[in-house]
Amino acid sequence: MAERAEFRISDLAELFDGPHATPKRINEGAHFLNIASLSDGRLDLTKSDHVSDEDFRKWTRRVTPQSGDLLFSYETRLGEAALMPTGVKACLGRRMALMRPDTEVVDSRFLLYLYLSPTFKRLIEKNTIHGATVNRIALSTMPEWTVQLPSLTEQRAIAEVLGALDDKIAINGAIASTAWDLARTEFARTSASAAEPGVLGELLRLEYGKSLPARAREPGENQVVGSGGTVGQHSAAIVNQSGVVVGRKGTAGAVHWIDGPHWPIDTTFFATPIAPEVSQAYAYFLLGSLKLDKLNSDSAVPGLNRVEAEAIKLLIPSEEARASFTASAAPLIELASQTARESSTLANLRDALLPDLMSGRLRVKDAEKKIEEVV
Repeated sequence: MAERAEFRISDLAELFDGPHATPKRINEGAHFLNIASLSDGRLDLTKSDHVSDEDFRKWTRRVTPQSGDLLFSYETRLGEAALMPTGVKACLGRRMALMRPDTEVVDSRFLLYLYLSPTFKRLIEKNTIHGATVNRIALSTMPEWTVQLPSLTEQRAIAEVLGALDDKIAINGAIASTAWDLARTEFARTSASAAEPGVLGELLRLEYGKSLPARAREPGENQVVGSGGTVGQHSAAIVNQSGVVVGRKGTAGAVHWIDGPHWPIDTTFFATPIAPEVSQAYAYFLLGSLKLDKLNSDSAVPGLNRVEAEAIKLLIPSEEARASFTASAAPLIELASQTARESSTLANLRDALLPDLMSGRLRVKDAEKKIEEVV
């Protein structure tokens, strides 16, 4: 085990939080970083709002986030963190804070993995203030928290190993996103081709999912899907291939592509094509284009009425055009699915390696061998 030394957080980084207020949100401009932007150790800017230049100046009087800063939540989503990327103009939102690391003491990326490690999560739990509405950590006490760190050289080696996995996951995400965008463009081209008027029910049926309480689920690889997406796994499946699930109750009208066999529960519909050349891929983009969430039929609990949905009027491209779409889109969707599966494997490996590397129980060379066996 590499030799480690004890440091206070104040020895490693400066702490800053954002204003305890919310500016007017707009559709473009500098990013207003909120806690929803923190996702699995990364910053998802698609989930952040924007502010005007005037508000940006107000919200950065205390600090302007810069590349290498560790962003984290000090209320509600405790334990979530991400590094500030290069070239992004942003200010801290409510419940957000940052650590600005002293890079002569701690590597920025290592600090991120330290924050995400089980050891640091236990430190957060120990210092959590449990409130009536939200849980929080007191930033005033955080500088005195203590952590164990290896040498800067060892930190960089650990960060490089774990970072290589995260970088590959990010590349896979970009590939998958591009593949879906290309398939979406192909669907738009197909939809703009010569078409005849009809209704959705001429192309597919929306079939009811089946109840599957958590206590009845048996270990398995098939996804259990609710109106908001995957909610678990089960040994059996209702749909024995990749397909489309639509929210019926709760997140009504949400359209999900499910990779592989799955069990849609009773808050959902699943799509069954009935017309020639209507593939699951075509059904996915078609249903996603219809704004089904606007067909809320219930006042108390959002709900999607199957009869109303299947009666939606639309223009139906020819069988030839639909077949051409599937021929083009199917390989793109398979590419997106393959990269997503690989990313899941890599994320599981990263999560398995992280605690042992951060604690010193696993050497960097041994971790590299484990990665070589998978990648």
